[in-house]
Amino acid sequence: MASAVYYDDVDLGDELPSMERQVSDYEVVEFLNIARIGEAKENRFTSAEAAKSEGLPEAIVPGAMNIAIMSTLITSWSPTVTLRKLDVVFRGMVLHNRPIKLTGLITDKDIVDGSPQLECDVVMENEEGTPLVIGKATVELPVRE
Repeated sequence: MASAVYYDDVDLGDELPSMERQVSDYEVVEFLNIARIGEAKENRFTSAEAAKSEGLPEAIVPGAMNIAIMSTLITSWSPTVTLRKLDVVFRGMVLHNRPIKLTGLITDKDIVDGSPQLECDVVMENEEGTPLVIGKATVELPVRE
């Protein structure tokens, strides 16, 4: 389990602990069922053949699932972190069963309306280092008492 991180512990330029993972076919089907984005029938998210028929190289991970995965980079950093906002831009397709790496970097630190906040750049990239999803997160951390 991650240890407690406080606003006083971090500085501009600090990196969040990176994560590496793969998204399995099963995880995509489960996500679609839970999120009720539609039945997990054959489509570009669940079937390589359906994806290829749409001109895609393989089955792709749904955008909403990519956002959820990116949020885990931040929320797993520390039990003291509160994710307030996550804006993302999709730059490429996240394919099933392929390694992805998630990284984050603190780019701003300020007290906003009495709330200790950080801005973090977050990136999801493929094994070649190509950014697939990039974003900016606003998080809160408590001040050490």
